[in-house]
Amino acid sequence: MALKRVLIVNKSFPEIGLELLKKKVEPIVVPHLDYEPESLPAIKKAIKGCDAIIWNTKHQLTGDILDLAGPQLKAISTMSSGTDHINLEDVFTRGLLLGNTPHVLDNCVADIAVGLLIAAARRFKEGVDEIMSGEWKYGVQWSLGQDITGSTVGVVGLGGIGQAMVRRLKGFDVARFLYSGRSEKPEAKNLGALRVPLEQLLRESDFVLLSCPLTDETRHMINANTLKLMKRNAVLVNIGRGGLVDQEALYNALKHGEIFSAGLDVVTPEPLPKDHPLLTLPNCFIVPHLGSATIATRNAMATISANNVMHALQGQPMMYPVYKT
Repeated sequence: MALKRVLIVNKSFPEIGLELLKKKVEPIVVPHLDYEPESLPAIKKAIKGCDAIIWNTKHQLTGDILDLAGPQLKAISTMSSGTDHINLEDVFTRGLLLGNTPHVLDNCVADIAVGLLIAAARRFKEGVDEIMSGEWKYGVQWSLGQDITGSTVGVVGLGGIGQAMVRRLKGFDVARFLYSGRSEKPEAKNLGALRVPLEQLLRESDFVLLSCPLTDETRHMINANTLKLMKRNAVLVNIGRGGLVDQEALYNALKHGEIFSAGLDVVTPEPLPKDHPLLTLPNCFIVPHLGSATIATRNAMATISANNVMHALQGQPMMYPVYKT
């Protein structure tokens, strides 16, 4: 009996996941990276006849692409927690199983969030730029930033990553944690976090951390209007998705001092063009989507995504299934 065929759509898939697949299926790896122009055409060419897909790419997975695979296609797994690059309706209307890789990346993404918070609050970008340009100044009023101790931290989306961020920030003697989201989180009580409406969170927080999924409801939740609600000393940190923020509105708010600074791990588009206006701002600290970029985390994500599709092909529940809502 022929082995089931699993398409891996990006050649950067970690070796540990590939070796796991080889034990039970025939993995087929598209020999391109996301940003290479040959990537999407190669995916469309290779997908025909595949039984499962590991969609480890930023390309959108649409019904047109799924139809190229054929009727034998049964299962898909992302190598990510988010599914905003998957057209869920197209997947579920075709009766396909879908999995993702949540939780395993909570801690390392929370680490990046804390790093961004400190970097943006303490003006790392400005300081490094002045060192590099030979304009290092000094004095008691030079390069003053914002304190974390005694502050109010607002977390938009108190899921696994949001909770991990709060646990870390407790060590900084934060005075108060607020959170907003679609539902009450039972973990919030032990974390000492109070659920409030988004508008109240924005008005009262010294630090606003975005860690919610990107949906039609959350797209551009940070915009010209909501930015005006925030304190002038506020620091915005986004480790969710770039689409949560209206970047033109953020640029204007940062340029005109409506908020103090921003730290971003996610932007739109990715990669961000080198001439993008946000990159010109001294109070906007951006890193290139490094949230889950540790060796151990990426290996764990590859292992989970491989197990997701192999379980599905064997008629077993995926490790982390995504259900239709």
